[in-house]
Amino acid sequence: MSFRLTYATMFDPPPAMHERFDAALATVRSRLGGRHALFLHGGDTPAEHYVSRGSPIDSDIQLGEFALATEQDAYAAMDAAHKAFPAWRTTPASERVRLMRRVADVMEARVYEIAAALALEVGKNRMEALGEAQETVDFFRHYADDFEQHGSYEHELPDDPLPNVVSHNRSVMRPYGAWAVIAPFNFPLALAGGPTAAALVTGNTVVVKGATDTPWAGRLLADCIRDAGLPPGVFQYLSGSGREVGEALSSHMATAGITFTGSVAVGTQLLQRMASGPWPRPCIAEMGGKNPCIVTARANLDDAAAGIVRSAYGMGGQKCSALSRLYVDRAVADELLERMRVQIEAIRIGDPCRRENWLGPVINANAAANHARYLRELPAGGATLITGGRELDSAEFARGHYVRPVLAEAPLSHPLWRQEMFLPILMLHRVKDRDEAMQLANDTSLGLTAGFYGNADEVPWFHEHIEAGVTYANRRQGATTGAWPGYQPFGGWKGSGSTGKAIASFYYLAQYQREQSRTVVES
Repeated sequence: MSFRLTYATMFDPPPAMHERFDAALATVRSRLGGRHALFLHGGDTPAEHYVSRGSPIDSDIQLGEFALATEQDAYAAMDAAHKAFPAWRTTPASERVRLMRRVADVMEARVYEIAAALALEVGKNRMEALGEAQETVDFFRHYADDFEQHGSYEHELPDDPLPNVVSHNRSVMRPYGAWAVIAPFNFPLALAGGPTAAALVTGNTVVVKGATDTPWAGRLLADCIRDAGLPPGVFQYLSGSGREVGEALSSHMATAGITFTGSVAVGTQLLQRMASGPWPRPCIAEMGGKNPCIVTARANLDDAAAGIVRSAYGMGGQKCSALSRLYVDRAVADELLERMRVQIEAIRIGDPCRRENWLGPVINANAAANHARYLRELPAGGATLITGGRELDSAEFARGHYVRPVLAEAPLSHPLWRQEMFLPILMLHRVKDRDEAMQLANDTSLGLTAGFYGNADEVPWFHEHIEAGVTYANRRQGATTGAWPGYQPFGGWKGSGSTGKAIASFYYLAQYQREQSRTVVES
């Protein structure tokens, strides 16, 4: 990278980045159509069934044939990870750290081609795709550094105060065992790779299940881990249905812990399942958000409009951190709305692999159908569509899942205020003051991210009262989105997260380990 890429810096990259992406895209396109196996026992494993996957950009773009894992494959993967655990657990911490850094090096050498694959598979624009690929590299390096800096989480404690006896005490953290990672479609590389790096560096073995819509990303992760030289069985990759493969992984008694990113409904089921059985097992669940932003009468409206548009519509609103609820002081609402309307209507929609397009397709036909349904439900519930009320119907969008970004002013009685739509739809309400805005912002069972635009002396008030795990104040780069490992820990409160500990935080790696107190009396 010729500059430090993060989600906050991606808006003005050097020309060389675009040139390298275009070259990588051509290379990746020339290889489309291959068959992609499962990854078990350190190598490719053929599956009984494969499925062809097209791109959400254009149904004529066939990405390849991808293995469909079965319940038996899930059991085999977990058995392999369980058998590999004793040797991996006893591998010196310094060697595990070295191997995580080696994975990062391998992945960074391929970061442009991986990003091109992500753009084609997920429908991200090139900067979002490059951002996810580089973020995954940074996860592997960040967790290696973190584990090393914590001294492998081992601590000497004072000797017992006993006369004539020397009794040494020590606290150590030990890995759990074979760990399952269930990744979502929207960040299929980062939200598989990040938990994988955390689990592996702390001494666990890993089985990853990728989302049905995005099996390619996890396979590319597996290739990097294989080529970095990790021992066979330490990492396995499956793609297949959540109902069959996900349930098999979570019900397997060798599954020592799970990291899940996805819906509240599925996350809650996993939490309940992992809490039952002979003993409770850890479940790190990140379960989405219905994220608010507050704009006071004293806000910088240019910064607010830019940050709001980026967070509400970036990647088609298909981020758990996406902004979906906007509360604006009525004194500045009209002025802010006009700024936003101009920016929204200037968004270039189309093939996200092209440099000039900012907004690509949503992930699949079902998401596009939901968008059309919400467009009907918004006015039916009393909302006024400010912009985005028409479907995209021109021929250039016919073979992809493209939708318009929507801004709607809605009464508080509208049911969509409480539904995570996961689409480029932003609802707005005018408030009399910041206290009303805060009450409305916190009136949700979720608490992932939140944004604020106001005067500097209002920021402490915002932080003191908002109920969210990730907060941004006066951030032009994104009102509620854009966390990066090493800069912004990412985790939710209330129904958005199960542990209260954030991804890439000071406290994250400890969740993949359990404490053992050791007392030894000298003989």
